[in-house]
Amino acid sequence: MGHIEQDLMGLEKKNTVLIVDDDALNITALTHILKDDYTIYVEKDGADALETAQELLPDLILLDVVMPKMDGFEVLAFLKNKPETRGIPVIFITGLSNVQDEEKGLMLGAADYIHKPFTPAIVKLRVKNQLQIVNQIRIINHLSMTDTLTGLFNRRHFNTRLKYEWDRAMREKTLLSVLMIDVDNFKNYNDTYGHLQGDAALRGIANILRQKLLRATDMLARWGGEELAVLLPVTDLPGACVVAEKLRAAVEAHVFEREGEPTHLTISIGVNCVSPWEYSNMELFLGEADRALYQAKKLGKNRAEVAEGLENREINWQKQDEIESLRH
Repeated sequence: MGHIEQDLMGLEKKNTVLIVDDDALNITALTHILKDDYTIYVEKDGADALETAQELLPDLILLDVVMPKMDGFEVLAFLKNKPETRGIPVIFITGLSNVQDEEKGLMLGAADYIHKPFTPAIVKLRVKNQLQIVNQIRIINHLSMTDTLTGLFNRRHFNTRLKYEWDRAMREKTLLSVLMIDVDNFKNYNDTYGHLQGDAALRGIANILRQKLLRATDMLARWGGEELAVLLPVTDLPGACVVAEKLRAAVEAHVFEREGEPTHLTISIGVNCVSPWEYSNMELFLGEADRALYQAKKLGKNRAEVAEGLENREINWQKQDEIESLRH
């Protein structure tokens, strides 16, 4: 099974549904109808529902229209005004038959209506229809930020995440580190064993690196070709160097097999660490890590090198041809 298929399987876990109703009998009925297919959460008033929605970010909300203190229309308006909850589809639960009320809910952004008394088959179908849309959008979003060969995040998503982590580091005054990684002598490996074996090797390296990154906040992406990148939020330079060495050693120790014949690959790594609130250039941040990677290549490969100090220093891009020759 490929890595894309494995990742998509992770998206197939049970969808979550938040039921919001002040009537215990309605909650019991809806829970009984849906509990076998979905993970159910319950709230009995609008204020608690808003708090739970922002905390759990359910896939779908079933929302009663008529409730004390804060009715369903008010709750929906709040949900649609919050960026984190704006995209959650809401199905209104109502005993009202007034066309104007239904029109009001749809104008506020309700996805559908379920009328009381409940018909189990109708409840199931309306919920299923909305969650099919949610899951299709989720799969499309996942594929748009994933590299198809390795199953890692792609460069586009890496850049999006870098911007997010950069801004967060500026707000919270934390350090941010990056590793730029290149597979050593990969052109020779491709020429010797063929591109299909080269693709298999890249997938194998991606798996090795992914397994060695233990923090959920660390991000591994395919940068392009045989080059990968790792983003390490809230990580100082010694910490980044420890991670780099762990990744390098893991690849060096791995035996790649081709038709029973053992082969070995190594990686070179460029390491950079900055305090973004004092240093505001993301391109230079990546450029310095890339330069450190080239230095690792120049010094013999299968090693990690740290970026030099950034103060009053310019990158000499005139040596680009020489640098590119070191990749292979």
